[in-house]
Amino acid sequence: MSHSLSLLDAAREVPQRPALFAQGAPRSFADLALRTAALAAHLRASGIGPGSRVALIAQNRVETVLTVYALLEIGAAIVPVHPRLTPPEVTALLADGSSDLLLRDTDLDVLLDASGPSPSAALQPPKSRPDPSSLFAVVHTSGTTGRPKGAMLTRGNLLASAAASAQNLGFCDTDRWLACMPLCHIGGLSIVTRCLLARVPFILEPRFDAPAILEALRRDRATLLSVVPTMLQALLEADHQNLLARLRAVLVGGAATPPALLDECARRRVPALTTYGLTEGCSQITSQRPRDPATREPGSGKPLAGVEIRIERDPSSPSSEIGRIHFRGPMRMRGYWPSDGLSPGAPLPSLDPAAWFDTGDLGAFDEQGRLHVFARRTDLIVTGGENVYPAEVERVIEAVPGVARAMVFGVPDPRWGQIVAAALVLDPARPASLDRVAAELSCRLAAHKRPRRLCAASALPITPSGKLDRASASEHFAPLLSPFPPPARP
Repeated sequence: MSHSLSLLDAAREVPQRPALFAQGAPRSFADLALRTAALAAHLRASGIGPGSRVALIAQNRVETVLTVYALLEIGAAIVPVHPRLTPPEVTALLADGSSDLLLRDTDLDVLLDASGPSPSAALQPPKSRPDPSSLFAVVHTSGTTGRPKGAMLTRGNLLASAAASAQNLGFCDTDRWLACMPLCHIGGLSIVTRCLLARVPFILEPRFDAPAILEALRRDRATLLSVVPTMLQALLEADHQNLLARLRAVLVGGAATPPALLDECARRRVPALTTYGLTEGCSQITSQRPRDPATREPGSGKPLAGVEIRIERDPSSPSSEIGRIHFRGPMRMRGYWPSDGLSPGAPLPSLDPAAWFDTGDLGAFDEQGRLHVFARRTDLIVTGGENVYPAEVERVIEAVPGVARAMVFGVPDPRWGQIVAAALVLDPARPASLDRVAAELSCRLAAHKRPRRLCAASALPITPSGKLDRASASEHFAPLLSPFPPPARP
């Protein structure tokens, strides 16, 4: 296998091999490399170079992939932004100064039209290459505060993660990975780098739509697929020809996979492999392997090559086996982008290479060495594979006139895993209606963050220490919660 994340290197090695399928049309490594080289030259001429940080708000499009490839060649970093975020959310996300330039879908169209295809001479080996320790991406995530934190991922991090994934899956030349996860997520972005390293194509889908995904699986002969549990459930419901059983592996992550869903996969011979990962670890850090025997409770598999995991047990916990999950390895992020930005010329912060990272998640190993994750980060709501941070949503709700306090929590849901719910203490002087609150949130929050259950409360439950008692919220408010028309997906 190659050790390069350069599309131009791949084009020199396997020029006519397909690198990408989009709407059924194959694009070779050589074809994409000519466009990438031209775009990279155009970006350099525009002042973007090593160390630049480019925020990218774009859908799953070929143009987005070309931009990622071009930034890899230049030595610049990408700051992916979810295209479903509202303008105020984008402003808040980028307020930390993590980007120098903002590009949207329309900007990419203009840039690619202006650059045109590059002559084949541009595919000659470069005189210098980006340092593996240089920054490749600042991918924003959040802790319990809900304030965005930019995980700084280097080229070396992505390379190590892609290599570990390849070792786990055992790539072959006939593999084709269907990418229906958003490229603004580390789960989507990592598919691009994994396939680039292995010199195998991926099938780019603009969005998740179960019938369209199944048609792409059939048409483009996919062998690999990455999904969250809610996606897998939708695919199984729509898969009347059992096309999923033709795949070599279906990687499932982002949230706990219900045993009943794994039972259905086993019954239909769908090769579902459960995984565990996080942005700070470049996506997966544990996974089942294709050769593992089927079991109803596989946990999240075993650590990938190069990953060390330890469980920090809480002496006060009723279980002596469960504790906080810590990990380290070459795919662990460099650190978080400073929330107050960097002074010109200041060095990037960096973690001790040997330091353990505390994920905040709770888990344990079984006798076979498989990791079982029992609770994701404190307070985090995972709905349809999307992370929602209660503190962030609460701040937005409390900014609505007529709302005094808000408490956001997850409610179990058989389809989405969890849905977002909120209990509101209204301003007695000018109380807002729940309909008014829902209408306000529709233009202030991305669809997956909006509460799908609301209720008014006279007071919010608190713990003895005075903190909001989210653990009891779902049961406490269940009789009061009123449903609101849900979006097509959270």
